[in-house]
Amino acid sequence: MKYWPDGELIRFYRRDGTPYPQGNDGVLEWENDMTDLDAKVVKQEVLPNGYQVSTIWLGLDHSSPWEEPLIFETMVFDRADKPVNGSMRRYFNEHDAIAGHIETVDDYVKRQV
Repeated sequence: MKYWPDGELIRFYRRDGTPYPQGNDGVLEWENDMTDLDAKVVKQEVLPNGYQVSTIWLGLDHSSPWEEPLIFETMVFDRADKPVNGSMRRYFNEHDAIAGHIETVDDYVKRQV
């Protein structure tokens, strides 16, 4: 997690990894960006078994205090659209998120869950 010079925690990040402005202006800008569902999706695909792998930009830091901000997430959903236990992975940047998405797809295709 990162902090502003005055010690306030930076929680909201743009898709390019830069922080939104400090205070209410940044929160409002993030909220507005979250309404664009297409902009949130990094990659999505349906596997041969009907499972779906979805990688999205969260914009909200989900890291521990000692980690880089984790603002992207990959999850696998079963045929009933329920999250598959243990399938969630989070990333610092879009490049890693895309690589993680591809790795997750490959892993689930090989396992043919």
